Amino acid sequence: MKPIFLLLAIAGLWGNKLYAQTEFSTDYLKIRIDQKGYITSFKNTTKKPTSEFSPADKPSPLLSLYSSSRKKYYLPTKAIYTKAKTTLALFYPNGSVATVKFEPQKMYFRLSLLSLTNRSEIDDIQWGPYHTTIDNLFGDVIGVARDTSFAVNYAIGALALNDATTGGKSTNIGDCAPFQYMIHSPDKKRFPLPSDLKEGQLFAIGGDGKNDVAFYSHPEPYYRILYGNSADIDEKGMVSIVYHASDRRKGKTILFSLIPFLPTNKPNHIEVEPLADVDYIGSKIALWGSPDSIALMTVIKNIVKAEGLPYPTVNGKWIKDPAAYLNDVATAGSNCDSVIAYTQKLGFKAVQWEHEPMFGIDRGNKGYINGFSFEKKPLKYTEGNKSYKDFTDISNPLGIWAGFHTITTALRQGTKDVSPIPSKDLAYQVKRILAKDINPTDTTIEVTDPTYLDEIASWEGHTEHLNMIKIDNEIIYYQGVSKTAPYRLHKVKRGYWKTIPGNHTKGDTIYKLQVSIGSGYDGIIPNMKLQDSVAMYYADMSKINGIYYHDWDGQEFLFNQGHGYYAVKRFHRQLFDRAAQHKLPDLRIMGATLSEGSWHYQSVWNVGGGTNMYDVKQRKWGSSTSEGKDLRDVAYANYFPATFGMNFQLTPTSKVVDYEHIQAVSVGAGATYQLHISKASIEGCPQKDEIFAAIRTWENAKAANAFPNHIKTTLADPLKDWHLEAVDQNHWNLYPMQNGEKGKAIVLSRDVKGGY
Repeated sequence: MKPIFLLLAIAGLWGNKLYAQTEFSTDYLKIRIDQKGYITSFKNTTKKPTSEFSPADKPSPLLSLYSSSRKKYYLPTKAIYTKAKTTLALFYPNGSVATVKFEPQKMYFRLSLLSLTNRSEIDDIQWGPYHTTIDNLFGDVIGVARDTSFAVNYAIGALALNDATTGGKSTNIGDCAPFQYMIHSPDKKRFPLPSDLKEGQLFAIGGDGKNDVAFYSHPEPYYRILYGNSADIDEKGMVSIVYHASDRRKGKTILFSLIPFLPTNKPNHIEVEPLADVDYIGSKIALWGSPDSIALMTVIKNIVKAEGLPYPTVNGKWIKDPAAYLNDVATAGSNCDSVIAYTQKLGFKAVQWEHEPMFGIDRGNKGYINGFSFEKKPLKYTEGNKSYKDFTDISNPLGIWAGFHTITTALRQGTKDVSPIPSKDLAYQVKRILAKDINPTDTTIEVTDPTYLDEIASWEGHTEHLNMIKIDNEIIYYQGVSKTAPYRLHKVKRGYWKTIPGNHTKGDTIYKLQVSIGSGYDGIIPNMKLQDSVAMYYADMSKINGIYYHDWDGQEFLFNQGHGYYAVKRFHRQLFDRAAQHKLPDLRIMGATLSEGSWHYQSVWNVGGGTNMYDVKQRKWGSSTSEGKDLRDVAYANYFPATFGMNFQLTPTSKVVDYEHIQAVSVGAGATYQLHISKASIEGCPQKDEIFAAIRTWENAKAANAFPNHIKTTLADPLKDWHLEAVDQNHWNLYPMQNGEKGKAIVLSRDVKGGY
């Protein structure tokens, strides 16, 4: 792993420093850094002859600097390596010098930014982009280029090693990549592009920007939905990797929408809150390359554990381990008599109370969501209703976690932080100044500057009844502002959201509040300080009620402050750290989206449902929309479980063969799902016991890691059917099925190292 100085390099002494091309190696990857500070070689050293993955015409800058005021990148022009300190000094045309600690490890390179001179105009640094010749799969969420073919079987990627470093480019507005489609063929022979499309071309998602099912509108395999840009492609379809870090100590104004292509999600101006202690100095990444077949469970797992990154487990297994991919139950109907018993029979480990209203926090109850004596009993049982804690007191000892469909951080009307006295720590889009005194009944409100006050609140959906300002302890509704002086707010309603109208003085600050969306998600977004408190509330609530499952619907609300993926990481770190203080087991996190900020913490992505996700009758990923195919492709490329969503409710005509098919494709494609159950639907299914037994057999074999990769590849084919029989606790017979007849058995055995 020691650097090798090439004989052909320019060797110029600078003290004990060498100005040279330098090669560094791990167990699986050798890279070369030239005298300008560019990576000019990525070599797979696991095969002879070695394979080169660096494009000859496109070297990769080790570190780029970015000035948002100039909208300009600065690339290195000279590099000097100090062997004794394992540091690289990188020189830039603006006069900056960056000192990068470069530490080869067994399976990866650790890169850290130690210092930067002449940084006054530099508000962001970017690792890369690191260009590759790989043109198969791109993991846009975590930053990985993958060639999954048998002939090549290699991947190159990066991981952030601290929260301040996030996936994507320095030019990302709001530290989020836009949600859109990109044209990319993962296999140009199987999926050639039509003549009117080209690699890297961008398109808007579908629908009206409000109905999330309609977002997914392209079943063609070369339309790739994007959930990040930690990996990107060029006009040839070749993949590049990029991470960055910002100087968040500086406030700035951005024009942001996560879905900027849709007119129903117009960008809004947001004054991004400065964070005193979050800078790009200390930014750190791991850069790695390895055979793709061992990338997740050998290399990435090693990085995560060695660098102390989040490592949630289930049944002692890392949640990214395919043997730990678990399905959940989503309740329907009102009777909960047999929910836990059904979940046990299925071999599932979590229950989402989907029949309950969406959960929104109220810090006023201090986490006692059923009353301070648990006197409220919302869960209906035939022989006496139960509190949520009553339920978890039964389920938790059985290893079955339970929890809610939430609205994440949206602060609802009537809760502690909003009404009747709103918190001073509510996020705002812009702030302005009151031009004249007003009393509690005045509806004529003048401002000194109307700029951006004509925008409807939020960047998402623009729900008019959530268009609010806050002056001191009063929230006020308005709609529009005069175009000429005097600048008056229109359609004013005082004492909005059950706050108290007050006297306000000329010169008082007016905060245009940052909000969520309507449709039951109504709420105001907390600023970062209050978001920390919200995360801790969730952990406290978990401790008090035994609730270890959280479904972050509206997870994108964590982006609304303008800190994007950093805000997501910070929220989850606060949550998990507080949970650890309470000595809770690792929480099971589900969410409405997936981002570089949530990847480490999030177990599953069971969104959508029905034929939008997987159609059993047609044996197809998404027959109503392309949602199933789109999310599958994102998840698979990023080493994350795909999903069938909330699906497959039992009916009087449900058959065992369909559920064996579901389980086979689930195991093969690495997909999870929520089985939508109610007492009425289960008891109305004549084959319920046989279906439950079949699902449990597959779940047991999956947990034992009994399916080799070549078998999974076959199972993933939706056009095939299978039957699985348990021989004993450690062995199974897998039968291909044709016209209801068994083929030759494939014998499967427990993986004593990888199963549990």
